[in-house]
Amino acid sequence: MNRTANFEVSFVLTKAGQEMVPYLWRHAVLENGIEAEQLNLQNGPGQEMIRLGNVVSVFEPDLQPYSIYSDAISGPIPGDLLYNPAALQEAYQFITIGRTRVSGRAAQQLRIVSRDSKRYNYQVWLDEETGMLLKLDMVDLQGSLLEQIQVTGVNVSELPSPYFARINPQALPGPVAMTPKPRQHQWEVNFLPVGMHEIKRETRRLAMTGQVVEYKLFSDGMVDVSVYVQPAQESLDSDVVLRHSTNTFLSLTNGQVQITIIGKIPPQTAYEIARSIRAAGE
Repeated sequence: MNRTANFEVSFVLTKAGQEMVPYLWRHAVLENGIEAEQLNLQNGPGQEMIRLGNVVSVFEPDLQPYSIYSDAISGPIPGDLLYNPAALQEAYQFITIGRTRVSGRAAQQLRIVSRDSKRYNYQVWLDEETGMLLKLDMVDLQGSLLEQIQVTGVNVSELPSPYFARINPQALPGPVAMTPKPRQHQWEVNFLPVGMHEIKRETRRLAMTGQVVEYKLFSDGMVDVSVYVQPAQESLDSDVVLRHSTNTFLSLTNGQVQITIIGKIPPQTAYEIARSIRAAGE
């Protein structure tokens, strides 16, 4: 349904202690068979992402527009949940709860439970008629609500939205080619939650300090975890752990390196990942 239908969905993202953020999500299969998609942040100066086929163009305030190769837009709703839920079964267990109603539509409720209790859990409500997502709750290990996505409107149509006819593909920025072979890092992460795998690695030099920062991105299909390793800062003599809404920020020093973990995971899991990092080959 999410790949083959023409639809327009309005939803709001709510995090504990923060204002609701409204989004508009459009999807279409064009006359030439190309899949098209748009995600638009409705409040403030606006943020928009447009996908034509396997190219996503990103438009943000005060930043140069750019495009990357991807077969899905990266938004608040996890891509694997929308397009490839079977890929989540290594990390999560799906439990059927029963029928209910959401946004005036008959829905099936499911629980998505971390297999190792190292991540947050989810509740999801799917439209019985179309299978589309109607509501998604992220809850902590005690069951308290951390984040909610609530669909407020669904319009499925035979023809694509007129919006897509107004897109000029030649006016979109050209896609940025990614580095085909990542640089080998001199460290390894020896603990990850079940079903979480490395999907990206980079080495960057910070413009302000000139320090080299090595970066790896891990994902289980529902959440991403970023790991940064750099030479230790003399000013950091103690661990720093912050939890802002759903995100945990952890920074600690291990010998001669400073390790930073950022992601939608419990602080204890961030500590376990950080403390498992060793020099390659140890």
